[in-house]
Amino acid sequence: MLKNQPYDLLKGLKVLDLTRLLPGPFCSMVLADYGAEVLKIEAPGEGDYLRSWAPLVDGTSAFFLAVNRNKRSLTLNLKEADGRKLFKKLLLEYDVVLESFRPGVMERLGCGYQELADIKPSLIYCSISGYGQSGPEALKAGHDLNYMAETGVLNTTSSREITALSGIQVADVAGGALYAVSAVLAAYIRVLKGGRGACLDISMTDGLVSMLPLLSAYHYTLGMEPGPDTTIFNGQLACYHIYRTQDGREIALGALEEKFWHNFCRAVDRDDLLDGDHQELARQDELKKELAAIFAGRDADQWQTLLAGRDTCCEVLRTMTEVHADPHFRERGMFWRLPLENGGELVQTNCALMVDGSKPTQHRPAPKLGQHTVEILSDLGYDQNSILTLRERGVI
Repeated sequence: MLKNQPYDLLKGLKVLDLTRLLPGPFCSMVLADYGAEVLKIEAPGEGDYLRSWAPLVDGTSAFFLAVNRNKRSLTLNLKEADGRKLFKKLLLEYDVVLESFRPGVMERLGCGYQELADIKPSLIYCSISGYGQSGPEALKAGHDLNYMAETGVLNTTSSREITALSGIQVADVAGGALYAVSAVLAAYIRVLKGGRGACLDISMTDGLVSMLPLLSAYHYTLGMEPGPDTTIFNGQLACYHIYRTQDGREIALGALEEKFWHNFCRAVDRDDLLDGDHQELARQDELKKELAAIFAGRDADQWQTLLAGRDTCCEVLRTMTEVHADPHFRERGMFWRLPLENGGELVQTNCALMVDGSKPTQHRPAPKLGQHTVEILSDLGYDQNSILTLRERGVI
């Protein structure tokens, strides 16, 4: 069993990462965590826009540091002919190109899939965008909030009183980054088996729509529009709902199955609530009132103590401080500390995958802009004078 080692699952896979902000960098970070060699290609001068987003730590965005570990950085201006020439020279040594520009940008630069596949037929070319490379909305601008709105997701993450904004970027990460990871790995398997490369079109909105099978089942089976408090997963049922505790905190009850509902009712000495079907729609308003009164009778800490080990599927909504201090996540290795130049530390989230009983505990911090440019160009055969000339002309 390997301990205190980075993962080597994807050792040998080499990725050219042209992406910015969150979806693409999260995807390439996962690939890097798995052992791939990721080269982050950034525009000279500004680099990835995320580098400058507050809050800053040692002059660099904490957000950037959080999603760009285990990568190298090369500055390269693809708008310059020599920049494109250098990029295509790099391409011969890499397996994957990951990009997140609007559709058509790479083609206008002469670096679209077909142009690059002519140079390297085994290339895996992955594009991540809001609406995909085709369709009437392909060129439309958008962010995570917009994608969640357009796919109907926001309409169901709400109550009758207010529509809730998600605290995490569901479209960016689940609909985009993680779909891209799985698509790249599937294509890589085909290449390893002697097959051709692939042009992968990852649409974040397509990704979200693909996550709607249960809501779509409601819609087509019952002829209804899923909305606030209309499905068993978003507030219709008393047994799958959020309640307020005596000290003003909130607690999530998820006792859908009969066994968990029975366990909960017995834990709170309310066997009378066991009469009848706890999911019968006619009972829900009454049950919600009963449960609201029950939960309002104890503080959050008291509820955690009372329900511990009782299999009730009931948990207090945690703060980030509580999540970081949780002994389960600590034992699972979900956090690591990044040493900072000023002598401090920044807590980072770890790879979700556990391999052979361990998590990677050695990480390289996110690279500084262009940190590895000279090293990479030297490996490609460029001498110091050539590198200096490229720098003076704004190519690197």
